[in-house]
Amino acid sequence: MIAIQNVSKLYGQTTVLAGISLTVPAGTTLSLIGPSGCGKSTLLRIVMGLITADEGQVAIDSEVMAPQNRLALRQRMGYVIQSGGLFPHLTAHDNLTLVTRYLGWRVDQENQRIGELCDLTGIDETLLARRPGKLSGGQAQRVSLMRALMLDPPVLLMDEPLGAIDPLVRYELQNDLRSIFRKLSKTVLLVTHDLGEAAFLGDRIALMQEGQVIQDGPVRELLHNPATAFVEQFVTAQRSPLQDL
Repeated sequence: MIAIQNVSKLYGQTTVLAGISLTVPAGTTLSLIGPSGCGKSTLLRIVMGLITADEGQVAIDSEVMAPQNRLALRQRMGYVIQSGGLFPHLTAHDNLTLVTRYLGWRVDQENQRIGELCDLTGIDETLLARRPGKLSGGQAQRVSLMRALMLDPPVLLMDEPLGAIDPLVRYELQNDLRSIFRKLSKTVLLVTHDLGEAAFLGDRIALMQEGQVIQDGPVRELLHNPATAFVEQFVTAQRSPLQDL
């Protein structure tokens, strides 16, 4: 479970997050959505422990994040970003084993886990000998997902993971991600700008505006019972693929 309580963040005089409180129950997916600059990626990075909130706290499975346990908690969270974020000078295989080598895994342990993840993500294991620049966008994003899952973390954080991918490949990956979420029962916090993707992948949607959560609930509530004029406007702008929900 992810518990976010009264989290605020300022950069200079600009309020990026203003008292955000959200809970993601274990085994569920929450989609964070909103216009650019609303604070959704900042919130995700605070949950990951990459930046520190000015106020409030984040807890992973009831353990509150603090400087002394931040690294240990990060190892319980997988992190996927737009365009994969793979190290370009390493092969895909070496990207996958970077952390496991640091943690002292045996080679046979690594190979077994990589084989499991290749089966899960549908990637040909021979492609792992290539560097990221020699992989397609879809292949690189599958490797990035494999890296996030390498330690089998209970929590998965995804920041616009499909944002820079060709629409046809994106459609395929959306289906694969939903299947993986359901199969693994991970706790997932997903940032996206696309309402259709948020609805397809998430059990709930939290719509943000100017550092605040404006509405949090199933997509049908946002569609049929918008909490504010902004929610109605945001939904209407992206509504065509969701008319039948």
